[in-house]
Amino acid sequence: MPTPASRVLSSLTVRGRCVVAGAVTLLLVGALLGERPLVQLAIFTLALPLVSALTVARERFRLSARRTVTPPRVPRGETADVVLEIANADTRMGGLWVLTEHVPGELGTSPVFVVERLAAGARTTLRYRVHGHRRGRHTLGPLRLRLVDPFGLVERGAVGADSAPLLVVPRVRPLVAGGPAGGQGRGGEGSRRSIAVQGEDDVSTREYRHGDDLRKVHWRATARTGELMVRLEERPWRAQATLLLDTRARAHLVAPHARPAGRTDRPRPGPAGDDAPPLDSLEWVVEAAASIGTDLARRGATLRAVTATGELLPSAGRGQLSAEDLLDRLAGVGPSRVSGLDIGVEQACRAAGEGPVVCLLGAVGPDDVVSLIRGRSGPTTDLAVLTDIESWVDTGHGRGHRGPSAASRGALAAQREEAATLLRAAGWRVAVARADTAVAEVWATLGAPAQADPVTVAGLHGGRT
Repeated sequence: MPTPASRVLSSLTVRGRCVVAGAVTLLLVGALLGERPLVQLAIFTLALPLVSALTVARERFRLSARRTVTPPRVPRGETADVVLEIANADTRMGGLWVLTEHVPGELGTSPVFVVERLAAGARTTLRYRVHGHRRGRHTLGPLRLRLVDPFGLVERGAVGADSAPLLVVPRVRPLVAGGPAGGQGRGGEGSRRSIAVQGEDDVSTREYRHGDDLRKVHWRATARTGELMVRLEERPWRAQATLLLDTRARAHLVAPHARPAGRTDRPRPGPAGDDAPPLDSLEWVVEAAASIGTDLARRGATLRAVTATGELLPSAGRGQLSAEDLLDRLAGVGPSRVSGLDIGVEQACRAAGEGPVVCLLGAVGPDDVVSLIRGRSGPTTDLAVLTDIESWVDTGHGRGHRGPSAASRGALAAQREEAATLLRAAGWRVAVARADTAVAEVWATLGAPAQADPVTVAGLHGGRT
């Protein structure tokens, strides 16, 4: 059990310790020199911290705190206002209170307030702001109270149990009207009628691929070309759309979490006019998923989202994600330790059915996209965005102090190009995203007519065509 002397010593501030050290020195000098005035002054100085400690120890306090966060849900890069109401719930007037509000480092610095002699039953309002520098579910509080004597020699602390949540969601960037879903927002029947009115000779066709429905074979085109051809039917975006996010840590350059909010070591390159560009390629992927998914949900699509570790489920259970559900789930998405995309691809293909899939991928090679091509061999036109993670090295926010070497960058670029070639050959629409590329630009690129590369993907289907 601590003694009264030890409690007094532990409650001394830096100023109080300095005063005690000076008084002890003065006492020794006075005793050695036989100077009684110096000894008396030293004793008085030593008594001052003791009296202050007793005063602070006897002080009673009861305070209540209530926080109001506006808004309680902010996009990354935006600010939230916090109102902290402090009430003296005791029957006596309060002393000198130093209040420190705990704020996570991703939101800013912890504010400090001084409240002096708050009357019994009185209230005071304190305000501060937090900046949503990084996505996630954050907690504001608890409040730490320090009772300080008027001389600043002794302090006594207490920590409250109250707190308030703040959700920082990914930003939603506006998309251009010419994206892949721009002209397909009228539902399934409307899309089928637009194909039917073209006439039998003008219907879009392509070569048969393993897994295609034989009922889709276009016999007139087959007879004309000498090869088995199938009708190409675009799936309506309003029916269903599935997002696949590559969240593997090995596929991205992830920015460190310890960076103070609002501070950067160097300018962050990004799209023109963007004052808070994504810090890394994973953040770009999450932001793209939020923007694309929100746009599709507003068009009425049945939206599903899958990461490398599994499906993101709505709060009500399984099934369709609303735009708000999507943002809430993406707020907590971080880098995963899984090495492959097999789990994500399997669940995305199962969730998508015959609807289109939008894949937002990190650093991938041919081996990573083989399962995608095999799992999506039907007539649906799917989309893939490949991120150029090397472009984020120049931002200074990549993981570690040294980025990939020139040889590594060349190898990553070659693998990405080979993966893109295989996807285009399989009928996918592909775009590459860089650190200075806006989501809207990538979406517009995906909306352009697909250009398949003149290579065969028969080997991906076991040699069958």
